[in-house]
Parts: sequence; C-alpha cells; structure tokens
Amino acid sequence: MNPLLEGLPGSARRKLVKMEQHEWEVPMLATLTDRRFDDHGWMFGRKLDGVRCIAYRKGRGIRLMSRTKHLLNASFPEIADALAKKEADDFIIDGEVVALDEAGNTRFEMLQPRMGLENPEEALKTGVPVYYYIFDILYFDGYDLTQLAIVDRKRVLERALTYGGPLYYLEERIGGGLKYFDEACKKGWEGLIAKRADGPYVHGRSEDWLKFKCIQNQEFVIGGYTEPHGKRIELGALLVGYYKDGNLIYAGKVGTGFSEDMLRELMIKFRPIERKTSPFAEPVKEKEVHWLEPKLVAQIGFEEWTDYGRLRQPRFKGLRYDKNPRDVVKEVPK
Repeated sequence: MNPLLEGLPGSARRKLVKMEQHEWEVPMLATLTDRRFDDHGWMFGRKLDGVRCIAYRKGRGIRLMSRTKHLLNASFPEIADALAKKEADDFIIDGEVVALDEAGNTRFEMLQPRMGLENPEEALKTGVPVYYYIFDILYFDGYDLTQLAIVDRKRVLERALTYGGPLYYLEERIGGGLKYFDEACKKGWEGLIAKRADGPYVHGRSEDWLKFKCIQNQEFVIGGYTEPHGKRIELGALLVGYYKDGNLIYAGKVGTGFSEDMLRELMIKFRPIERKTSPFAEPVKEKEVHWLEPKLVAQIGFEEWTDYGRLRQPRFKGLRYDKNPRDVVKEVPK
C-alpha cells in the first residue's frame, strides 16, 4: 500500500477499497441553501465559477472529463500536460477549471473562447490562461477513496500531487462559515461550498455539500430570441427557462452581458435549430420572437426572482457545454 494511504488513521484505512480504476465517476453536486452557519462539523471552501472537471490518470493516459462525460483535453491541454508530468500515475481527482480576472476572481464568461474547441493549438492561441483548482480525490494508487471522510481525502490529495503552474490545491477551512461567507462576498466571490467534514463522496446531488451563494447564478435553457433594435446586432434578448415536470417554464428575457463577437457566435448556433412554435409550456408575450429547439444551455447571473417567477436584472455569462438541457431546473434553497 502507498505510504500516503498507510499513514491514514486506522478508521480511515478500513474504508479503503482495493479495486481497478473506474472509467467514469458521477460527480458529487452541492445543494443550494439559504442557511448560514458556523459548525466545526463542516468544511468551508471557495465556490468557483468555472467548468467542473474530473481528471483520470492511468499510466500515461490523461482524461479530463466534464460532468456530462465530455472530453475536455482539447479545451485545456496545458492542464492535461501538467497532470501527465506528475510522478503519481494512478488517480482520479475532482476540481474546477477556471479563468481569473485582474482581481483574482473566477469568471465563467472568460472561459468562453476555450469552450467546445477540438484542437489544442486553437485553445492555446485564445490567449486565455486557465487553472485547475483541485478539491477532492476519489481514487489513488489502486484504492477507491470515496467512502473516506472528506478530511481524510483532503489529507491524501494535498500530498498525492505537487502543485504549481496551472494546478492548484483548493484550501478549505473547518468551521467559521459565517465570517468566511462575509469575506467571500466582500471579495466578489460567487460564494462558498460547505461540506460535511465526516461525509463520504456521494455520486450525485447531496445535502452533505451545500452552496452558499453571494451572487445568484444558474443555468437556463434558451428557447428563443428577439429581434435587435438600434445599434444592437444579431439579436435583442434571449428567452430562457427551466424544466419542471417535463415542461419548459419561461423565466424571462436576458438582454445584457453580450459582446459583439458572442452575439455573432450565438446566431451561428441558433440558425440550425430555429423552429416555428414556442418550446415553452406557457404563452410568452414578447414581440418579434424567433423560437429555438431547447438544445442550448446558458449561464445567467441575476439579482433575484420576482414574485411572478421572472428573473430580475439577468445578464448573460456564456454557454454551457457540460449540462444537459433536460437537467436544468430552478434552483430552490433548502
């Protein structure tokens, strides 16, 4: 057994499972909450505004996988290269690929030039630096670690790899959630993730991981767009919604947050999926609308939900390629 695993407490070693590395691990997802607390039974870390990425290394092979099982190696080749150079050659790690603004804050919209690329050289030519913030480890050197408490998994993760270049170890704190949340919001972070310190890695959404959001931000399905006016090119606003009981529910229109290049790129994607009828379950009272097949997912920032179920002050942040439209639902705090 690897010395890192041998050095774990006996209670943790007994939870290790010797096995071959899996081809796919369903990622653990956090549940949105409006509760805030200071509990030393919980670990608190920065909520990142990027692309979820589970990295698999088996010998010389590296696979960077999105949460919808899309291969990301071509979009983030420098991260794949950095992991391929590590001495450890049998692991599965979990983290988030991000781009940073001048203040050091993660910004999903800055990743857009990299998204969906299939040529690593094109990704590097975008000039957008990317970083992989690694926060969990699921498998290491012949053993499944998912039944270990996260505090023990973090202990292994911190020492299993060396960090630097595009690879960062994401620090997390035990307790102090209220003060840390205030700090996060003042710094302009998206929020915090709270994790039950003794919790295993659960495949799927779990209340063992909670999201504390400073900024409202979630995915929506694009169901149409309006005509542009004035100096605006290509389109006026996106019409977006979410699924409930199999129906696409209208959430409002989004008319800000676009660059001219993004407007052109959106129209290239929209033209092949135009349709004659609305995909929304309810009537949408907008003029000069072009309807779309609900195949594209957008990341939208907004201030709050109105009493009528519409987004207040929404802004476009970019397209998501790691989310199935049918999985997009309204995030309601628990």
